[in-house]
Amino acid sequence: MTELDSSLSGIWNLDPTHSRVGFQARHAMVTKVRGAFNDVQGQFDFDANDISKTKVELKVRVESIDTRNADRDNHLRTNDFFDAPTHPYITFVGNNVDQVDENSFIISGDLTIRGVTKPITVPLELTGIQKDQNGDMRAGFEGSRRIDRRDYGLEWNVPLDQGGVLVSERISLEFELSAVKQG
Repeated sequence: MTELDSSLSGIWNLDPTHSRVGFQARHAMVTKVRGAFNDVQGQFDFDANDISKTKVELKVRVESIDTRNADRDNHLRTNDFFDAPTHPYITFVGNNVDQVDENSFIISGDLTIRGVTKPITVPLELTGIQKDQNGDMRAGFEGSRRIDRRDYGLEWNVPLDQGGVLVSERISLEFELSAVKQG
């Protein structure tokens, strides 16, 4: 496993214009519906000398949900699903990071959706570190994680005549993150 350069230690802010937190669910048991949250904020407090001490905070505004269908998005914002007026944010607070391979990490922390907090681990792949056009150090990460939406109080569904349900219970979360180092 490669040692991480200690110059990488410090605060890294998510670049919301180059980051995506998305999801995918099965609809009517036959097709996938994909969506994303357009308002994403976050920060890593990275410790290259002891990676387990790295802290991660991610926050998405529920109101910013975008599945390319206004009626569906409005339904997802209601009490049937996310209840955006009462629970305006989905948050993840990572309190332990483990490097499992040269560019592979597992972040353990708490995911909160609709006021329900559950422990979760999220695998992330470091896709690269580069100086950008402004001379800032930028890092990219990608990963995904499946969750059961019912664990977070997202219970709404409709049974189908031939068996199954309208919306899958297992949801894939998708992370494409770009972070810029402060200072």
